[in-house]
Amino acid sequence: MPRGPAKNAPPLDRQRVLDALAADPGATKRDLAKTLGIKGSDRIILKRILKQLEGEGLLKGSRKRGYVRPGTIPEIAVLEIIGQDPDGELLARPSRWDSNEEPPQIIVVTEDAIGQGERVLARLTPVGETFEAKVIKRLGASAHKVLGVVRISGSLARIAPIDRKSKSEFNVDNRDLFGAENNELVVCEPLAGRSSGFPRARVVERIGSMDAPKAVSLIAIHAHGIPTEFPKEVLDEANAAGPATAAGRTDLRNTPLLTIDPDDARDHDDAVWAAPDTDPANKGGFVAIVAIADVAHYVTPGNALDREAYKRGNSVYFPDRVVPMLPEKLSADLCSLKEGVDRPCMAVRMVFDANGRKRRHEFLRGMMRSAARLTYAQAQRAFDGKPDADMSETVRKALHDVWGAYLVLLKERAGRDPLELDLPERQIKIGADGKIASIAFKERLESMKLIEEFMVLANVAAAETLEKARTPLIYRVHDQPSKEKLFGFSDYLRTIGVSFAKGQVMKPAVFNRILANSKGGPHELVMNDVVLRTQAQAIYDDTNVGHFGLNLAKYAHFTSPIRRYADLVVHRALIRGLKLGDGGLTDKEVVRLSETAEHISMTERRAMAAERDSTDRYVAAFMEDRVGASFDARVTGVTRFGLFVRLADTGAEGLLPARVLGQEYFRHDERRHALIGDRTGTSYALGDKLRVKLAEAAPLTGGLRFDLAEESEAPPPRRRAPVVRPRSKRRR
Repeated sequence: MPRGPAKNAPPLDRQRVLDALAADPGATKRDLAKTLGIKGSDRIILKRILKQLEGEGLLKGSRKRGYVRPGTIPEIAVLEIIGQDPDGELLARPSRWDSNEEPPQIIVVTEDAIGQGERVLARLTPVGETFEAKVIKRLGASAHKVLGVVRISGSLARIAPIDRKSKSEFNVDNRDLFGAENNELVVCEPLAGRSSGFPRARVVERIGSMDAPKAVSLIAIHAHGIPTEFPKEVLDEANAAGPATAAGRTDLRNTPLLTIDPDDARDHDDAVWAAPDTDPANKGGFVAIVAIADVAHYVTPGNALDREAYKRGNSVYFPDRVVPMLPEKLSADLCSLKEGVDRPCMAVRMVFDANGRKRRHEFLRGMMRSAARLTYAQAQRAFDGKPDADMSETVRKALHDVWGAYLVLLKERAGRDPLELDLPERQIKIGADGKIASIAFKERLESMKLIEEFMVLANVAAAETLEKARTPLIYRVHDQPSKEKLFGFSDYLRTIGVSFAKGQVMKPAVFNRILANSKGGPHELVMNDVVLRTQAQAIYDDTNVGHFGLNLAKYAHFTSPIRRYADLVVHRALIRGLKLGDGGLTDKEVVRLSETAEHISMTERRAMAAERDSTDRYVAAFMEDRVGASFDARVTGVTRFGLFVRLADTGAEGLLPARVLGQEYFRHDERRHALIGDRTGTSYALGDKLRVKLAEAAPLTGGLRFDLAEESEAPPPRRRAPVVRPRSKRRR
């Protein structure tokens, strides 16, 4: 609205100021002066009126930022994207909203892909009772936000943060609750100032009740920003997809390929088959096929499904739910290798000699029909000579041959000597009430190792084929341990009497030898943790540095395209390099491979952190009614403020603060991974067994705190390492 002085203007009063602001929300003091034709001493009157209106709550703002009536929206405003409506339109709310009433509905008009939580500067136009916003500028992520739970007591409302690092709760005015109720999970935005000694905040998003069965995983999902809802256009593409035809594909439907997965698997993206090689020149050798769901047939470069899969990077697995990379129509149906159903696949046929060495391999695009959907336990019973009574002879024969091929492949694996870590995995089972029914360690079956070995060999074949075809790809790389980590590892080994030459050529066999020597001894369990911490983190990269842990020169992820975007990229690269039809890697994707590798490495780390946080909270909830009980534990980490301990029966981990160890000061010896008492020399070190008592369990943050149990005996004093103290300097 153009601003200018009004001719023959009436005397300045409160109503004239309010009317001017109603016509021009967001006007500054200077704007108002021009609009109202104010000059000279009347500017002092305007200032006084604005201050009075602010004090009465009739205006909000400042002379520079501009003034608005509470509950009104200026023509140009900062908006925060809060989600989508059923038609896929972006919805927003004003970044600043000072009214107790709900803000009006705002629909954002833009062709850009803008995510929830992002802020935009937009021009608003009223359309009936709603507003249409046209984006002027994207402002990026919104200000710092906190995930927490609403606690209402009488007329007071607070938000308890779920992050265990947060030191304080937040006070919330009733008008800033955004309708949130007691025990509701919310996202809040800290505000300036304090109230009753606590920092202030306002609710910006309501997530759901903490009493809901899946509230724990919901916390992890929102805390780590994991997308959960598929946009309408993505679902439309998935629902429009139909079964693939066999035209132009190699027919594998008469080959009894088997899917072997966990008993709770919802999707099946890999199948295996093997048989003795009939070639007289390869006596004792085997032919094996690994068939993988042809996701590239449905998720093509640049379509809505592809953009969403890239954004998610991978599926995320919680004890009570899965956040899939692809919609269920694809992940659990059209792409899943269901028993007895025709499914498109990408497959590799490999030939091995009697010593497990690969002689040759070839990739093909085929049509398969799974002969059986088996669990690891079912396959293991068959391998042990106790197949299920209802198992067909065809499936029994296929399992017999797969096992025979595996025994041959183990010979080559033994020569390769990859890193052999023994890290027990916890299995959390959720009851119908959404709470933990049990926590136990998963049984490590040979059938699991069999499938892993077949998948590793297929991944190696993919990397080798693409390098030979000179087709760009994304590798799965695992670099050698850094010198700093090796020095720390050497220092720890020296404290337990194990020699380790720092300058030696590092290979997985070096770590395997140390692990083997520790078996049966007091350091067996913790040694696996220490070796794991010494390793570099595996990532995706378009530049190959090999895979240290597997002791392989070339490695790429090919076997799980339903749940990993990296595998889909490798499928597309194979289609491009071997000219296997439509859906191959595009030139545009090739240019972005480095960026894609960095992005999916990030989404993988995000998923791992969310899964770990969810498990910690479930375990804390499970342990809550066991506060005061005593447990056998082992020290798994040492810091200056205490010990991290792991319980023997459940694998639950928590903190044993240094202050509860004894009536003396405990010094942190980083080299020995120990806390050492300055007076008595009593030492608590990595790997020590302790008897601890659960002092506190906090399901909201996932934290457990322990005390030493009364029946626990303190470790004996150990010889102190010499302490070098700097000379004191004379103060000038």
